Amino acid sequence: MVLAASALGADHPFLREWDTPFGAPPFGEIREEHFMPAFEEGMKQRRAQIDAITANPEPPTFENTIAALSTEGALLPKVSAVFWGLNSANTNDTIQKIAREVTPLLSKLSNEIAQNEKLFARIEKLYTDRSELGLGAEDRRLLEEEYKDFVRNGAQLSKPDKKRLSEINERLSMLSLEFGENILKEDNKFELVIEEKKDLSGLPENIVTKAAEVATERGHSGKWVFTLHKSSMIPFLQYSDRRPLREKIYTAYMNRCNHDDDLDNKALLTEMAALRAERSKLLGFETHADYILDENMAKTPKAVYEFLDRLWTPALAMSKREAAAMQKMIDAEGGAFQLATWDWWYYAEKVKQAEYALSDAMLRPYFQQDLVVKGAFDVARKLYGIEFVQRDDVPVYHEDVTVYEVKEADGTSIGLFYTDYYYRSSKRGGAWCSSFRGQSHEKGRRMAPLVINVCNNTKPPEGEPALMSLEEVETLFHEFGHALHSLFYAGTYRGLAGTPRDFVELPSQIMENWATEPDVMRSYAKHYETGETIPDALIEKIHKARYFNQGFETVEYLAASYLDMDWHTLTQAPDVDALKFEDRSMERIGLIPEIISRYRSYYFRHVFGGGYSSGYYSYIWAAVLDADAFEAFKETSLFDRDTARAFRKHVLSRGGTDEPMTLYKNFRGAEPKIEPLLKRRGLLQN
Repeated sequence: MVLAASALGADHPFLREWDTPFGAPPFGEIREEHFMPAFEEGMKQRRAQIDAITANPEPPTFENTIAALSTEGALLPKVSAVFWGLNSANTNDTIQKIAREVTPLLSKLSNEIAQNEKLFARIEKLYTDRSELGLGAEDRRLLEEEYKDFVRNGAQLSKPDKKRLSEINERLSMLSLEFGENILKEDNKFELVIEEKKDLSGLPENIVTKAAEVATERGHSGKWVFTLHKSSMIPFLQYSDRRPLREKIYTAYMNRCNHDDDLDNKALLTEMAALRAERSKLLGFETHADYILDENMAKTPKAVYEFLDRLWTPALAMSKREAAAMQKMIDAEGGAFQLATWDWWYYAEKVKQAEYALSDAMLRPYFQQDLVVKGAFDVARKLYGIEFVQRDDVPVYHEDVTVYEVKEADGTSIGLFYTDYYYRSSKRGGAWCSSFRGQSHEKGRRMAPLVINVCNNTKPPEGEPALMSLEEVETLFHEFGHALHSLFYAGTYRGLAGTPRDFVELPSQIMENWATEPDVMRSYAKHYETGETIPDALIEKIHKARYFNQGFETVEYLAASYLDMDWHTLTQAPDVDALKFEDRSMERIGLIPEIISRYRSYYFRHVFGGGYSSGYYSYIWAAVLDADAFEAFKETSLFDRDTARAFRKHVLSRGGTDEPMTLYKNFRGAEPKIEPLLKRRGLLQN
């Protein structure tokens, strides 16, 4: 039974000031029954705040309207950040039940505010008079963004259209939540149980040991279990000699939420596509992609498609050459079959060993997670002069979480950085960065950011080090880049911290460059048994293999980007057959049968269960930015302080306080060139 908000006492953890270091969430005191009452009280306070703004008899000013609106109140963002963080990283049935209960209520509140005519009238008056208000650049930017957000959320619609828009938004919020929950349940449900040791042929010892542990945890003692989580599935696909088993696990992976049962996502996603198309029409846009991209650097679907097309042709040609090389190996071994999607990782690993004498198994002993983390911290220290000091006195929500205080070179505190790197069944798949509190300087008081990185790496047996693949190392550096972006934001208003999707990946992707720089690798890549620094010969092999499998990696990613755009350039989609639609989308671009889209529609969490609809292209758009930006360091030196200072000043600290291209040009002096990315991926056409 949900308690009424009036029943909240002063000792309720969300209603009092937290006396923890940095005012961090006191996770040990927060219980599940605290969330819903706190949400209800937070929504009540937010409504009261809006009423106070609209009831103010004074003419609208920036302070009594825009600044007042942007200061959301203490409670709602406080409980939201903790709750949604746990729902992603450490969920359970009760938390998911609360999520389903509170989601429509939050959507309703959002719609109420966006469609409040008195509030919009005050904002519109200020927007109209903005040139005469004498506002500073950041205040003016906030005013313009608030006005635009209200218009994009239906403030100028008729009452019937506002009603329909509210219905659409509330329904979409629930569909998105259900879509993601279904994927997590599917991921946790599947088990590849191996009963005979001969079926472990080809698998490295550490992978076999972990599979035995998983089997014991899942009630299959004496056997071996592999799951659909990538830290389990990918090594199996890379090394297992049992082709039928590779087919079984990969087929299960690519058919998640496609079984016409209670976890099937096809009807959910087609309804979402239809509702998004309808909403865009209501708001004056031709398609959902037009609506979304109007806020992004790309601006139009045409620009995105032209960008993808420029990369697709050389990438597809490269992937065909890669497939041919693998087929040649299959034939040479006497394999009487055609290369299939579930074979790619296995034969890619064999080709890499044959052509470059390099394998994941050779690298993994050098990548101890603790040292990789230290390596990332060292890069940040050399670039920006900051330090990371572990804090054992900050409460955490799980034993796997570690907290660091981040300090400037002069000892000034920046904020807290949480890390949560190990896989568990209560955590959604993938890796991400989020915050328990964003940085702001509202009302003259600085609120320090509380930032977290979450990954799904394999947890080692007790007493053994966690060893990572090179891809996991790069992912850790990637998410660390997002964390630095959040930690360094220095704007006044929390509402201007965010950036468009096709710019937000620049700070994360540029950090990946340092992960494989020889001098950086030597600093953190130490053999877990001998302590030996990774040999130069091995680093050289990594760099010689930098173009290896780039056709596959680029093609599977671009295919998903096309799929996202195709779904969201529909003008209507009420009766679309999801499977046929996806087939037509992939046929149109000529995707080869040996590769599938990185995400099939029914488990494409980024666009149907997250915030990347019409924006999955952003990663490679930002790759153009990061390749060009990293050239600035290569032109000076890897840790050039002046270049790093300029990147922090013009990009990392600015959030959304100016147009992204303006921020980029302020750093680089010119718009980015695509050639560094094409060169990096071996896609330059002669």
